[in-house]
Amino acid sequence: MKFTAKFLLTIFAAVTFTANAAKPALDVNLDVEALANGDVNATLTITNNHQGQQKVLSWYTDLAEEHIFHVTRDGVEVQFMGPHYKRPAPTANDYIKLKSGESLTKTFELTSSYDMSEAGQYDVTYDVKSLHLYSNYGQQKKAEKHAIAGLTSNTQSVYLDGVLTKGTANKGKPGGGSGGGDCIDGTCFTGRCSNSQQTEIISALAAADGIANNAVSYLNSHSASNTSARYTTWFGTANSSRYNKAKANFEAINDAIDNQPVAFDCSCKKSYFAYVYPNQPYKVYLCRAFWDANELGTDSRAGTIIHELSHFDAVAGTDDVVYGQSGAKSLAISDPDQALNNADSHEYFAENTPNLN
Repeated sequence: MKFTAKFLLTIFAAVTFTANAAKPALDVNLDVEALANGDVNATLTITNNHQGQQKVLSWYTDLAEEHIFHVTRDGVEVQFMGPHYKRPAPTANDYIKLKSGESLTKTFELTSSYDMSEAGQYDVTYDVKSLHLYSNYGQQKKAEKHAIAGLTSNTQSVYLDGVLTKGTANKGKPGGGSGGGDCIDGTCFTGRCSNSQQTEIISALAAADGIANNAVSYLNSHSASNTSARYTTWFGTANSSRYNKAKANFEAINDAIDNQPVAFDCSCKKSYFAYVYPNQPYKVYLCRAFWDANELGTDSRAGTIIHELSHFDAVAGTDDVVYGQSGAKSLAISDPDQALNNADSHEYFAENTPNLN
């Protein structure tokens, strides 16, 4: 394997914001280095160079937790191969506090999370956006006054002459190409799902099918010019383009439940609800909060399945712009386009609690 050069790139970043968002004073430095062994390392340093304490949501400082880099090859975005989680809305404990002059530094290996297997020019940017990035305002009253905040670096380039990407063997295979496991009526299980867990999953999947069918029925019986509070609460003001996207997303979610080889893994011990790898349909990894949830209702097992299926690139390709009902309602008001890119918004529309039909 050959590299044409070894690069050490330094990116000094500016913090960017949408209107009405509070403006924390944080500086970002990103060093990117292509190593001789084929790995590409990115060292992220976030520094509070200003007076007073500043906060940032810890999820957006960890590549194992979130999709925090924007990577393109020859101008085309490359595939992110890491997990997308469903979490509860953040609490104060989820924020990193930086004193004046204090820095947070972390190093990440990029080729295990981004498809950098082909030769070409790779542009790398640290780029995160969330309603919750600097505070948990999304859980407060009048949250619609607060907009999505972002932390973005300048873009720098590195040329790679072919890197073998870790984790590509399963790319595009149903269920991540996992194989094996027990199967019941076409639904398969890995990660040592117990008999009771398998029964609960089958029941939750049937419940997810029911609320997905109801969502499709609603969207087929209404239109962009004839919506109700159910649509506007979770997706905001409708126009023909946004409404058609909502319909297409739920038709794809419903098709995944009805016609695709959905698989479940019970090995996750994190406190989250669940996660998926978007490029590995249709395998869902269930975590501790899933088992504590009700089958139907807000943040339910059925809704979690809707949320996670929407993440798959082969389904709706959603992201996690914001978590929780308050945040999702605020997002619908401030940015309807992003609401249609938000997995929790799809979940809450499908769960429909409280009932807004």
